[in-house]
This record gives sequence, C-alpha cells and structure tokens, in this order.
Amino acid sequence: MKRAAAKHLIERYFRQLTEGCGNGACTNEFCASCLGFQPMDNNAAAVRALELYKINAKLCDPHPSKKGISAAFPDNHSAKDTHAALMGDHERKMTDKDDLLPPREDFREVHYLTEDKVYEILSICEGKRDYSPLIRVIGRIFSSADGLVQSFRKDQGQHKPHTKEQRKAHQGKDEDKDEDEKERSTAMDQESEESEASASSRGAAAAESRLGPVEVSVDVEAVRRVYARLLSNETIEAAFLNALVYLTPHVELDLTYLDVYDTNPDYLNIFVIVMENSNLHSPEYLEMAMPLFCKCMSKLPLPALAKLTRLWSQYSIEQIRRMMETFQQLITFTVISNEYDSEHLVNDDDCVVAAAKCLKLVFYANVLGGDLDTDHNEDEEEEPASESSELTLQELLGEERRNKKGPRIDPLEKELGIRTLDCRQPLIPFEEFVNEPLNDVLEMDKDFTFFKVDSESKFSFQTCPFILNACTKSLGLYYDNRISMYSERRITALYSLVQGQQLNPYLRLKVRRDHIIDDALVRLEMIAMENPADLRKQLFVEFEGEQGVDEGGVSKEFFQLVLEEMFNPDIGMFTYDESTKLFWFNPSSLENEAQFTLIGIVLGLAIYNNCILDVHFPMVVYRKLMGKKGTYLDLADSHPVLYQSLKELLEYEGNVEEDMMITFQISQTDLFGDPITYDLKEHGDKIPVTMENRKEFVSLYAEYILNKSVERQFKAFRRGFQMVTNESPLKCLFRPEEVELLICGSRNLDFYALEETTEYDGGYHKDCRIIKDFWETVHSFSDEDKRLFLQFTTGTDRAPVGGLGKLKMIIAKNGPDTDRLPTSHTCFNALLLPEYDTKEKLKERLLKAITYAKGFGML
Repeated sequence: MKRAAAKHLIERYFRQLTEGCGNGACTNEFCASCLGFQPMDNNAAAVRALELYKINAKLCDPHPSKKGISAAFPDNHSAKDTHAALMGDHERKMTDKDDLLPPREDFREVHYLTEDKVYEILSICEGKRDYSPLIRVIGRIFSSADGLVQSFRKDQGQHKPHTKEQRKAHQGKDEDKDEDEKERSTAMDQESEESEASASSRGAAAAESRLGPVEVSVDVEAVRRVYARLLSNETIEAAFLNALVYLTPHVELDLTYLDVYDTNPDYLNIFVIVMENSNLHSPEYLEMAMPLFCKCMSKLPLPALAKLTRLWSQYSIEQIRRMMETFQQLITFTVISNEYDSEHLVNDDDCVVAAAKCLKLVFYANVLGGDLDTDHNEDEEEEPASESSELTLQELLGEERRNKKGPRIDPLEKELGIRTLDCRQPLIPFEEFVNEPLNDVLEMDKDFTFFKVDSESKFSFQTCPFILNACTKSLGLYYDNRISMYSERRITALYSLVQGQQLNPYLRLKVRRDHIIDDALVRLEMIAMENPADLRKQLFVEFEGEQGVDEGGVSKEFFQLVLEEMFNPDIGMFTYDESTKLFWFNPSSLENEAQFTLIGIVLGLAIYNNCILDVHFPMVVYRKLMGKKGTYLDLADSHPVLYQSLKELLEYEGNVEEDMMITFQISQTDLFGDPITYDLKEHGDKIPVTMENRKEFVSLYAEYILNKSVERQFKAFRRGFQMVTNESPLKCLFRPEEVELLICGSRNLDFYALEETTEYDGGYHKDCRIIKDFWETVHSFSDEDKRLFLQFTTGTDRAPVGGLGKLKMIIAKNGPDTDRLPTSHTCFNALLLPEYDTKEKLKERLLKAITYAKGFGML
C-alpha cells in the first residue's frame, strides 16, 4: 500500500510539473501554473518529480477546471480525504452511494479485469442505475500499466466468445432500457459477428498463412466486445479518456528508463487494448490523450513494434483503416492547429513525429496483410568499382560519409523481412496514407538535410515516405541530385589541383542531329567504361552547328530525339502493342547490349536532371528496375491478350488436357516473321498441360515472356539505369508507379492550373488584352495542339509531377505587333510573345510556331 501511495504522489508531482493545477494565481514554485515557472519536457519532469517526492514538497489542490479529470480516479491508491479534495459534487454523491453498497460490491479487490468481471459489475450498476463503481474500476485499472497488462488475458479462465444469446440475455437485465439503445446493441452484435467473420477474409488469411498466428496473451476479441458494450454509455465512455491521460506518463517513463518490454513482453498488451478503442479519433482523444499515447508507442523497442505490426496485419480491413484514420486525423489536427515556418519546423513537433512513427506500423501491417510476393527478386547488379584515388578524395572531402549516412533500409522493414515493393495489392490503397496538410507545411530542404546528414538526432519524414506525395518526394530527390552534382564538381576541382590536369566539371555531350544515336552512344559508352561517376555530373548538351546554351531546354530536346530514334519500330529494339499503346523489349532484336544500356542511361539521366520523357512502358518495366521479376499478373498490362488466354486456362472447368491439347512447348514469331519454339520444361513438347499442372505452365510461360526471353536486353537496360541512380535514394523513397511518374510526368494536362501559376514580364500582366486573348486561344486548342504548345514552351509535352500547377511558366513581351513568330526559352519555361494586334493573328502565329518548332525557335 505504501508503494502504491508513493507511486500516486510521484504521478501527481509529475502532472503538476507538466500540466499545472489550473489556477492562474498559483504561487507554488513547483507548479506549471505558477507565473515564472520554466517549462520542462517529460524526462526532466519525471526526474524532478522524484526529487520533490523525497523532500515532501508542496502539492497544489486541483483547480475546479481540473477536477473533472481527477474525478474518474477517486480511489486510485489514495486516502479517502484525498478523494474528497479531488472529486466534483456529482462524483462525491456517487461515492456516498457506493459506501452504502454491501462489501461484495465494493470491487476494491479487483486488480485486473476480465470480460466476465466487467459484465458482472455492469449488471450491478445497471440494476442500481449507478455507474460510479464501474467508472472507478475502469479509472483504476485502465490508468495502471500493471492492471492493464494483467487484464483480458486468455489464460484467466474467462468465458471464450460470448454467444449472441448470452450477450442479449445480459443486456436484457435492464428492462427500462429505451428502444434506441436496444437497436444500437443489436447493431453492435451484428457488427461483432461481421468482424469475427472478416478475420478469415482475404487480408487476414493471407497474413496469417504467411506469418502464422501472432501470439499475444490478451484476448483481443473479448476486448472488442467489452468496448462495444461500454462505449455506448456516455457516462462510462469519459472514464476511458481520463484513464488514458493518466496512464501515458507512467508508461512513457517505464519504456524510457526501465526497459519493461525486455523483462515482460506482455507489456505490449497495453497498446493492443488501447488501440481497440473505437473512439480514439474523437476530438477529445486527439487533443488530450493521443499525443501522449503516440509518444509512448514510438518508444517501444523494435521487436515489440514488429510484433504489434504482425498482429495488426491479421486484422480486418475495417480495423486497419480505423487505426490508420486515427493517426492520420491526429497528424492533420495537429498540423492545422499550429503554424510552422523555417524556424519552427513540423519536424520538431513531437506529436506529429510520434503519430507518423505509429502510422508506419499500420502502413506495414497494411502491406503484410495485402497480396505479397516476397519471391521473384531480380539478381542485383554489382556496382561499378570506383578508382581507389577517387575514394580517397571522397573521404578527404567527406563525400563518402554523405552518400552513405542517409538511411537506406528502414529498421522495421528489415525486422519484418518485407519491402513495400513486395506488396502487389495492399489492403488499403497506398494513396490513403499520404497526408496532404503535412506535405504543405514540410520544409523539404531542411527535411532532406536531416535525412542525409543528421538522421540520428533529427527526424526526417523521408523515413516515412508513405506519408509524402510524389511531388514532395521528387523535391527531396532533386536536392539529392543537385548536391551530388556539386560534389562531383568539387572532386573534379581537387583533381585539377593535385594532378595539374584541366578536367571538365560537367558531363558535356556534343552531338550531330543527324547522327544523334551514334554520337551519344560512343560518348556515353566511353564515360561508362572509364569513369561512371561522370554520369552524375550536371548534363550539358550541344547540337553541332547550332546556337544555344543548355540551361535545361537543349537537354530536354536531346532526350526526346534519342528516344524517338531508339523506339522507332524500324530499328526493332522494341515491339509496339497497338491496343495498349505500350512498348516492350524485342526478344529477337539484333541490336547489341550497348544500345539498351544507352536507353537505361538516358532514363537515369532524365531523373537525375529533372527532365520529363515521353516513354511508354508497362508497369512491369519499372517493377523490374526496382528489383522485382515479372510474374503472371504483370501480363495484364504488358501482354493483355496473352494474359486473358492464360486466365481462361486457369479458370477452365472442363478437361484441360483433352479439350485444349496444350503442351509445355510454346511458339513465338521472330523479327522476320519466322516461328520459334521454346520448351518451358525439358521435353516440353511431350508434357501435356493438365488440370493439375496448369498453374506451373502459366507461371513458366510468364517467366519466359517477361524475364528469360528479354534477359540480355533488360540486364543491359537496367545496368545503364543504375549507373546513374545507384547512389540515389530512389529505391527507398519511390514505388514503381511513382518512378513512372518521375520519368514520364503526369498525363493530366490542366491548363487552367497552368494559367493560375503563370508569371508575366516585360510589361505584360494577367489583365492585358493580349494575355486574355492568349489564354482563350490556348484553352480552345485541341489536346494535340496543347501538347505541341507544351513541347514548344517547356521542351516536353508532359506535365511535371504534381500537374501543370507545379510548372512555373513565364510569358514575356517581345516587342510590338510584328509578323515574327513567338519564340521560347525552354530551359526557363519562358514564352516570348510579341503584342499582336488581333486575336486571329495571335492564334495563327502561335499555331505556326508550335507546329514547326522542332530544332527551331527554341533556345
């Protein structure tokens, strides 16, 4: 009893130091409400609370504004006179009633709860129409870490799932219950039954079959039934909130200083039980309890976090979504309630950071419970070896530390043994984990610094990339690329000083327009062989015999011309599918590997130099670039006709062998139209496809089409891509569909968003007659003409990541009315527009400029 009383006093000192007594005129120097009191964090407050307890320092009486919270715990290890000081009038009356109850109904001997015990106390309370005994029991048990750990245990001999009839019989004891409450109870019964049924749904079954059941000592289903019964009573509901507010400081101290999980793994039960509360998303919880609770959860050791994630992965979609929405609402609520700038970063907000870390658990639970493919991984290419002298220079400059400091593999991901890439179809779409209000206030330049350099002492939201949209992440990648370019220039400058040679700090390509592939291939191949690190220098392209300084626009045109040439069907490097409008590697291509390596380098350089390309690959190409092999499901967008045929084979209910007469030998047509046969298995022409082996046939067929038949071409292609991107955080930040967005841009062209963000120069402004005529003209263009206009003005016909609203275009005055055509600086996205006299002339001149612009009119 003395130990419990001491614990209670220390907790009161802690709350007094962190929250205060609520009295604005307080004079107690050890109270946060005292004028002049210096605020302290939880750790400092915990240490100070112990000191105050030892010297028996003054304790303030709670101010009336604070009494409501204290009232839920009148018997929480405290003497009777302390109860009276802490209780409001309503609670005091309830206590007086409780004193009249027989000793067996006092419940002070209850040190933990079971489902049966809760229902027993509830029955007594309902009979007397006085819920104060149950409120006090909930307040005492749910505010005590020890009590909660011991509650709702599977090994306590309580009744396993109560039947629907038992629950109805129990609920029927209160004969005066109104009809609305009866309907709610019935609805909860149905919901509980549906929840139990959903445990064997696709997601839960998939997670359990892969991981096996995750054993925890708490009876989760019993906890859900108790919550469903008690949360419908508003009088009881407040007790859970107040208990959680009191519980969290104690749990945080335990996890911070005592390593309680290492000595008692059942300590995890606290978090399992609390997260089953379906009211955690309510404003009262978000404001008072959840920030503290998230900080506690984020302090759990890695094995505990992994176990919690595995447990949640076996929950139903509805339960996972509820938890996801709770943490998302806490982040949004906190972000919109505060103001952030470059001095006051959202990264320094402990509540947002803790909620993001907790959301990560739900994210990986969502991945684990989804459609996983942990096999079918491509063999990693060995990184090109660097010269030893360059490594020494990098070490001298500190660049090696910069490149390797940033986290590449999330510790939780490693502990769970999965990657986001392994999930083909999550339970909840990835997009729902993105928090747009957070993206709006995030200072990406500072966050990038924390990610790459200061990751141990500062939190970076790039360690939770699922919460960031593609536009925000692309900005982080842009910073990484620019710093890498700057690093290469520093190393080059040091080489020049040490060796006395004048080296080029940039990647310069001088090409002839009529021989662009040959020139680019020779130059890039030499660089790749001699020093692949040069590919990470800033790119400058020059077309021989043409004027123009490359500030980005000439590079864009170079990329586009190379791709047009390489994807030309006459060359035969790729096949084109008319139905999907997509290209695929030609297994019969006669081109050497260097050509495919060049395309890989071009794609990597486009990402590295922030250029958008007009390429049309199926998603399986980007999945393979990120390290996965193609499987049967990938045929759906790359080879839809074949996919449909194989799908029908798998679903066929007749006699496969007799009706279809297929063997494990397949045939294809080569570049010249001649048939080629291939055995999927040895002596495949003699092995019939049957009902039993058809899945193997489909798997081998897909493996051949997507991997084996194009292995030579794709390996060369990926090698080129990795030459440029192997040191970038591309893999740890982006999913395959986001990589496609980085390379190809958005296909959605919203010219009204572009009009909103366009700036004007040289005397033009948005209300000028010609500017109004200009936008009316552009909005009237066909989709093809709009793409030509974008190509003319920006060097690409695609919108950047985030849409045209992210494109900063400038329209500048280029003299009075004239017969000259408009011109553009594609590197600056600038359109030089003469002040034409009429709208008709403006349209005619503009259409002519964008139609005949290739190689002319763009600087």
